[in-house]
Formats: sequence, structure tokens, C-alpha cells
Amino acid sequence: MNNTKIAEALFKAFAENNLDAARSLCHTDMTAIQNSNPAMNLDTLLSFSDAVSKVVQNFRYEHVIRSETDTGFVEEHSVRGTLPDGSELHLTACVVADIIDGKIKVLREYVDTSSAAGLLQALS
Repeated sequence: MNNTKIAEALFKAFAENNLDAARSLCHTDMTAIQNSNPAMNLDTLLSFSDAVSKVVQNFRYEHVIRSETDTGFVEEHSVRGTLPDGSELHLTACVVADIIDGKIKVLREYVDTSSAAGLLQALS
């Protein structure tokens, strides 16, 4: 599977809350970093993804722009869904990944935090 197919499969797994599929695409010791915050391990990332899936109805990615790099992929997308208060979630994100031996080793996500307030409130 090439790097863009790995990216496609990862975000499909997140959109479907298929944590086993997401796990299978990652190194067991992978790290994920959001907006330069402290790194999360794979289990923490999957727990976060599961929590988001439980509070956001119709969670999905739209306006996807995905590019393969020599060391992984870059993906820009909009994160969409409906928050518990009925408002619409619309986050713009860019994800940069390093892939080693066909598995994601590092994921760096940059999110427009001004659009994340409703999500953060729903998660708390």
C-alpha cells in the first residue's frame, strides 16, 4: 500500500470509528502530536478519536487534499459533524505523517483551534 493509500485508510478508519483498522496502520510505538502539544502514544490517540466519535454525530472528513511525500504523506481536510448542542463542527486541519516500513510512525496534526471550541466543550 502506498503512502496516500495508508492516509486514505487511516482517515476512513477514524471516520468510521474503526479503531482496530486505525491501529493496524500504525507502529505500536507511534507518536501523534496536535498543534505542537505533548506527544500522544497510539492508545491515547485512539482513545481521543473514540471520544470525538462519541460526541460528534455524522463525523466525516471533507475537502480532502492528500499528497504523498518521500517519507509519508501530507493531508489537508475539513473535519465536519454535528455537536451535541446541534451546532456544526467545521475544523480545518493539516496532517503530516512519517511512514516507516509501511506503518505510520509519527503523525503531526495542525488544527485551527479557533474552530475547535465547540468540540473541546463537548469533550469536557
